[in-house]
Amino acid sequence: MTAAACLDLRSLRRELGERARALGFDALGVAGIDIPEDERHLIRWLGEGLHGEMHYMKRHGLTRSRPQQLFPGTVRVLSARMDYWPGDARDAQTVLDDPQLGYVSRYALGRDYHKTLRRALARLATELEQRIGPFGYRVCVDTAPVLEKALARDAGLGWIGKHTNLIARDRGSWFFLGEILTDLPLPPDEPASAHCGSCQACIPACPTGAIVAPWRLDARRCISYLTIEHRSAIPEGLRKAIGNRIYGCDDCQLVCPWNKFAQAAAHPDFKVRHGLDAASLPELFRWSAADFDQRMRGSAIYRIGFERWSRNIAVALGNAPTAPEVVRALEERRRDPSALVREHVEWALQQHGMGG
Repeated sequence: MTAAACLDLRSLRRELGERARALGFDALGVAGIDIPEDERHLIRWLGEGLHGEMHYMKRHGLTRSRPQQLFPGTVRVLSARMDYWPGDARDAQTVLDDPQLGYVSRYALGRDYHKTLRRALARLATELEQRIGPFGYRVCVDTAPVLEKALARDAGLGWIGKHTNLIARDRGSWFFLGEILTDLPLPPDEPASAHCGSCQACIPACPTGAIVAPWRLDARRCISYLTIEHRSAIPEGLRKAIGNRIYGCDDCQLVCPWNKFAQAAAHPDFKVRHGLDAASLPELFRWSAADFDQRMRGSAIYRIGFERWSRNIAVALGNAPTAPEVVRALEERRRDPSALVREHVEWALQQHGMGG
């Protein structure tokens, strides 16, 4: 890196933090690339099959824990946080307590965060390039094989809680993460220290018992995994515990005491769209594929597709109190073109004494 030799890297690091905040991030940190303990944890987790059907995690191998393999020449990772808590949304617990409503994870109530963060990080990198000249970098947001929470911890942005989410003392955990892998040898920040202490509120809060031990998540039982990543039938033994959660799950974060410091999202992209903060389950189940396409395009929900969206809502309707509008909504899709949806509809109708 010939350009780096001529730079005041500490001043540049301060400038980057200021520009990141101007672009909507609430914090930016710099991490090194060596995370051997996290790599060992990843290897054990994959070896135990706790990743379920997320075969891509095994396929990517150690690339996930070695950013220099993902982008050759990487010596530092810029990690950035952006708040997403939707301050104008219906109270989360109120929605969870009303089985006639569909609960959507708070991060997915607005527009797709991937595009929002990627644009902001790309702009930060472009501005830096204009400032110092060409340098090597790659922008990553969630879909790239990166152990982003471990790197964010080493960048000083927070610690990994017992529920495996990143927690910041001044923000809680309602934020997105994004990275810039770079060959710029910027001064790294001090890793964040952990502050969960003896608290284990998140572990019993998990409806399906997916947090099998502190810092150990069995994705195969996780509602976020089951409603988003899992492509086939949801195991019958877990359907009742899913309740009215139709896309993702926030229970472990809702009970975390650090989230009293959460800040409402400032970015307009994360405002609630289409009333998804407290939507009626029968109403959602009556959407056609065209309705789903038109309303969910531009949302993180769009990538699971109409079939899985319908499967999830059918389970929630099976868990709802028996009522004419619930049974009617299910019966209307008894002959759905999808065998996956039909199976979940039949299960739901059986819960209301309408099977066979």
